[in-house]
Amino acid sequence: MIESFFQYEFLQNAAITGLLIGIVAPLLGVFIVVRRLSLIADALSHITLTGIAASLLLEKKVTGINDWNPIYMGMVFSVGGAVLIERLRKVYKHYEELAIPIILSGGIGLGVILISLADGFNTDLFSYLFGSVTAVSRDSMWTVLVITMIVVMIVILFYKELFVLSFDEEHASVSGVNGRWIHLLFIVMVALVIASSMQVVGILLVSALMTLPVASALRIARSFKQTIGLSIAFGEISVMLGLFSSYHLSVPPGGTIVVIAILILVLSILYKKVRTQLWIKGEVG
Repeated sequence: MIESFFQYEFLQNAAITGLLIGIVAPLLGVFIVVRRLSLIADALSHITLTGIAASLLLEKKVTGINDWNPIYMGMVFSVGGAVLIERLRKVYKHYEELAIPIILSGGIGLGVILISLADGFNTDLFSYLFGSVTAVSRDSMWTVLVITMIVVMIVILFYKELFVLSFDEEHASVSGVNGRWIHLLFIVMVALVIASSMQVVGILLVSALMTLPVASALRIARSFKQTIGLSIAFGEISVMLGLFSSYHLSVPPGGTIVVIAILILVLSILYKKVRTQLWIKGEVG
């Protein structure tokens, strides 16, 4: 793949996009896991699938829009789903977790209907579900680059607010942090990252890239910032090795990326167990 990288534009697009996703997905995933909102990625990924299905349906039924990139419609639906989740969290103040399964179920139901109207699964839809090395266009790569820059900049600017909100919302409120708008901004960022990641990882597997590297990092890291750094490192390893394996094995990259992320998780668990045993025996400090 390294030699082919210099020959084929689609491999360059996939590799660069993968590198960017390997940064932003685990970066936001750390805050998602700490806030116990892991299922929100699944909910928004299913809403993104609905947007993709709607875009493919419009391409078949309406003339003149064949040049549309389905990723943009997916982003619109994903951001819309994020806003709806926030609205439902306010409606069910004492049962806020209900907002996620409501949106997830609605996304699946509407997505199935739109897929059926679009004459079922086709090659394009399959690539969005499980990822595809060849599906990443130069236009999509630039979109992911812009989103990555925006997300990283926002996390840097609002790091303290996001950190406090992740661990103690009441303290954040007393400290004058506008938790409502910060949380809305955060969930919109998650929606954009999920929608932009689907061409490489796949809609059905993108949530794994936001949680598995974090799960691995939590077993080893000794601080929150170290958790972020290790999560990004594990995310990059998973994405790049996954893309490399996908290219040579001719399989969807989403599956290989997730399998490698799981192997890293298993190794981190074993490492922690061995280190704990050595510490008990007094062989490590």
